[in-house]
Amino acid sequence: MRIIEIKERTEILINQLLEVWKNSVKATHLFLSNEEINKIKKYVPQVLNEISNLIIVKNDKNIPIAFMGIENQKLEMLFITNNERGKGLGKQLLNYGIENYNVNELAVNEQNPKAKEFYEYMGFKTYKRAELDEQGNSYPILYMRLER
Repeated sequence: MRIIEIKERTEILINQLLEVWKNSVKATHLFLSNEEINKIKKYVPQVLNEISNLIIVKNDKNIPIAFMGIENQKLEMLFITNNERGKGLGKQLLNYGIENYNVNELAVNEQNPKAKEFYEYMGFKTYKRAELDEQGNSYPILYMRLER
């Protein structure tokens, strides 16, 4: 498995990452309905194309299995295909982001407790809670900072 920083974002790559995103979200965001996931999915390609720093992990078959997006020292997204979860990819990616991009902040859905626990394990602490997400939906968001 290789961590790769993506400069050129082809339509094929974006579609592969969209599949990673959908697979990951269905496994971890159990509070979202299929209808809500499909609604959000429409905006994911734009975000993937616009994020300043896109870092992916490819498997031995050269297929993306995980990715993260970073903007101004903030982890904006981290998704791992479900059958690759629990193998240390999240830790490798996040450490890469901390070491190479000084990631020190992130936001996570409160209703995704495994993600919250993972970020706490990695040294992040909640400093703020919002009742609504960035789109105004009633999915509480926890804002976390890295404490060293």
